[in-house]
Amino acid sequence: MKRANSLQQTGRMLLAGVFLLATVTAGKTSTAQSSAPTNAEKLGFPKGKKILLLHSDDAGMCEEANLAVMAYSLKNHVQSAAVMMPCPNAEEMVAWAKKHPQADIGVHLTLTSEWKNYRWPPLAPAADVPGLIDPEGKLWPEVIDVVRHASPEEVEQEIRAQIDRMLELGHQPTHIDTHMGTLYGSAEFLTVFLKVAQEYQIPANAIDLSNPKVAAYYKQAGYPISAETIAQLAAYQLPKLDNFTSVPKGSSYEEKKANFFQLVNALDPGLTEIIFHPSIETDHLKSITGSWQQRVWEAKMFSDPEVIRFFKDHGIVLTTWREIMKRHQSNN
Repeated sequence: MKRANSLQQTGRMLLAGVFLLATVTAGKTSTAQSSAPTNAEKLGFPKGKKILLLHSDDAGMCEEANLAVMAYSLKNHVQSAAVMMPCPNAEEMVAWAKKHPQADIGVHLTLTSEWKNYRWPPLAPAADVPGLIDPEGKLWPEVIDVVRHASPEEVEQEIRAQIDRMLELGHQPTHIDTHMGTLYGSAEFLTVFLKVAQEYQIPANAIDLSNPKVAAYYKQAGYPISAETIAQLAAYQLPKLDNFTSVPKGSSYEEKKANFFQLVNALDPGLTEIIFHPSIETDHLKSITGSWQQRVWEAKMFSDPEVIRFFKDHGIVLTTWREIMKRHQSNN
């Protein structure tokens, strides 16, 4: 029960945007300095550099999220985003992505429906995935609910349905990742996640757990990290991340930026994905989520001249899943 409660809290932490936060004081998720090459170096990025993959989560969830993702891409500030295919505005996001090939758009594999009054069912037929469906006919609200009720076979069927739906709409996803971290919620789910990624040859947000600090943090957070899990990820044949974190919250926009700068300064060199959830401010967004203010600030943060200057002044290299996969393919 302790692991289950911890896992449920971790899912909520991800939703709140503070998942695996590598702060100066904690420093537990940064890649250890060592003689071994980082995953960034293996991809041909300069040694000793911090390589950031800025990633907009929750595209397709609502129009407000789509507009924020589109604006970033058109300004060439943030290209990477992933679409929640079971959600109401997924198809319009995919249609836009088809017309904007510079955008780095993947599938945000979604097995939970976490909001109280704004929810969605799975894409797979309900009769085929009963363990994914709550009493309201929607996906379960919490990560632990999915772990308790769904089989790996049901999870695999649903994530394939979501990837296939994007393909049917005519867009080749550049990557896949996991909403609320659900596919890291059990060893069996992770097996499915990595298998599907390699079968489709679409990179997943696979985190290199050979770094003891990273593995220890995940384990402390309640994830079922074991020697087998670490070996699974080591055997994964597509690109891996050195680190994974999210944009921290703030009580004001300026504090939020300061917390983000602190986060980046605390990172060790390597390839780090940093997720955030940008959305345009509307009454509709406010009716969906209590985190609307953080999301609104995140919709302007990476177009802020101060943030852009910070990256330049600190020698930060920005990348996308599209570039990562190109580098991987050229090395193999």
